[in-house]
Amino acid sequence: MSKLEQFVKDIEEGYSFKGDSIIMGAAMLDGAVQTEKIVRLPLKTLNRHGLIAGATGTGKTKTLQILAEQLSANGVPSLVMDIKGDLSGLAQPSAGHPKIDERHEKIGFPFIAGSSPIEFLTLSDEKGARLRATVSEFGPILLSKILDLSDTQSGILAVVFKYCDDQELPLLDLDDLKKALNYVIGEGKEEVASEYGKMSSTSVGTIIRKIVALEQQGAEIFFGERSFDPQDLLRMDENGRGVISILRLTDIQDKPALFSTFMLQLLAEIYSTFPEEGDSDRPKLALFIDEAHLVFNEASDVLLDQIETIVKLIRSKGVGVFFITQNPADIPEAVLGQLGLKIQHALRAFTAKDRKAIKLAAQNYPLSDYYDVQQLLTELGIGEAFMTALNEKGIPTPLAHVYLRAPQSRMDVLTKAEIDDIVEGSAIVRKYNEVIDRESAYEILSAKIEDAQSEEHKEKATKSRRSTRREKSTLEKVVNSTTTRQIGRTVARELTRGLLGVLGVKTTTRRRRRKTTSWF
Repeated sequence: MSKLEQFVKDIEEGYSFKGDSIIMGAAMLDGAVQTEKIVRLPLKTLNRHGLIAGATGTGKTKTLQILAEQLSANGVPSLVMDIKGDLSGLAQPSAGHPKIDERHEKIGFPFIAGSSPIEFLTLSDEKGARLRATVSEFGPILLSKILDLSDTQSGILAVVFKYCDDQELPLLDLDDLKKALNYVIGEGKEEVASEYGKMSSTSVGTIIRKIVALEQQGAEIFFGERSFDPQDLLRMDENGRGVISILRLTDIQDKPALFSTFMLQLLAEIYSTFPEEGDSDRPKLALFIDEAHLVFNEASDVLLDQIETIVKLIRSKGVGVFFITQNPADIPEAVLGQLGLKIQHALRAFTAKDRKAIKLAAQNYPLSDYYDVQQLLTELGIGEAFMTALNEKGIPTPLAHVYLRAPQSRMDVLTKAEIDDIVEGSAIVRKYNEVIDRESAYEILSAKIEDAQSEEHKEKATKSRRSTRREKSTLEKVVNSTTTRQIGRTVARELTRGLLGVLGVKTTTRRRRRKTTSWF
C-alpha cells in the first residue's frame, strides 16, 4: 500500500463517526488537497474543550466562525468573545466570491451561504444586552481570588459578607462592599467587634485599594443588577438553530482584570446552576474565548488554579470551552492538558525565540508518519491548519493537515444600521438594560450612620444644654453671692461713713496730733 493510500485509509477511519459531526474541510498531504477526504469533528466530544492557535492573520477567527455557525446549525448555542469586533458578520450570509467557490471545489462539496441567529451582549457601553452580576453572587471566596487577597484579608472579607447577610444588607455593587468595609472599622467598629471580632484597619484599607484598582478597569459597571441569567445563553430560534451570543469586547482590550473577572464569574455561575448532563450526543453550550492570553496573563496563581478546576469540571455540565490565542504556550499547561480539540494554524519563525516556541508547539500534537510537524507549522497557508480531536471513544484522532471550508456567513463586520436592527429586535436587551437601583448596603449603612450621627448630635446638644444650665446656675449663685457681699460691703461702708464719719475725722486728727507731738 502506497503512502497516499495508507494516509487516505487512516483519515477515513480516524474521522468517520457514528453520531452527528460537523465538516471542517478536506485532508491534505504533501501540499495537495485530497478531495472528498473529509475531516469531521464529532459533536459528542466537543464538550472536552479545545484550542485554536496561530499567528496573526492565519485564519483563527475564520475557524472560530466556522465552528460557531456549524454548531448553531446543529442546535448548539454558543457564547463568543469578540475582542477585535470582526465576528458580527455571523448574522449575515456571505456574499460569495470566486475564490470561495474554488476552495470548495477542491474540498469536494459546493459552497452554500448562510447566516446564524445572533444576540449581542456587552460589558461596557457597546450596544447589546448588558451583562452584570452582584457582589453577593460572587461571594467572598471567588472575590478574594480575583482581588488576590492574603489569607488574613480573605478572612476579613468573609466576615464582612457574613455580617451583611446577618443584617440583611444586600451587597449589589462595589460601592456597597466599600461602604460595608469602611463601616466595620468606623462607625460600626464596636458593634461588629462584639459579635465577629476586631478587624485590622490596615488590612481593610488594602482590600479597599484593590477594589479601587479593579474599578479603574471598569468593573463598577459590571457589578450590580439586573444579574445575567446563564439560561439565556441556551436559547434556540424558531428553526431549532442555536443562538450565537456575541459579547462585544472591543473597548476593554486594555482591561484584562475586568475580562478575567467576568470569565471566571461566568464559568462559576454556569457550573453552579447547570445540571449534570452525563454523556450526551452534543454539547449544551460552547464558549469561545478569543485572545485567551488576556484571561491568563494577569491572573494570580490562585486564580489560575480556580480556572483549571472549573475547566476540568464544567464539561460534565455539557459545556465546551474553546480558547483562541496565538501560541499554545499562552495557555497554562494544566489547562492545555484538558483540551481535547486542537486546531493549529501557522506560526512565524522570525527569531530564535519564535523557533523555540514552534518546537514546543509541535510537541502538543500526536506524532505523525505523514508530516514533519515542526517544519510544516511555518509553511501552513491561510485557511489551513493542523487538527486533532477526540473520537467517540475519547481517543485522539490522527493528526490531519486540513484545507478548511469557508464560513457560510459574512467574513466582515456588520454596519451600524445592521447592528441597530439586531439590538432593537432583541428579546433580552430590554430585560437586562433596565436600570435598577434598589436599596442596598450603601443606602442602609449610610442611613444608619446618619441616624447615629444625628443621635450623637442630639446627645451632645442635650449635654451641652445641661452643662450650660449647670454653669448658669453656678454662675448665678456666684454672681448672687458676690453681689450680695458687694452690696453688703457697700451698705456697711456707707453706714460707717454716715455714722462714724465725724468719729473718723476726729480719730484721724487725734492720730495726726499724736504723730506731730512725737516729732519734738
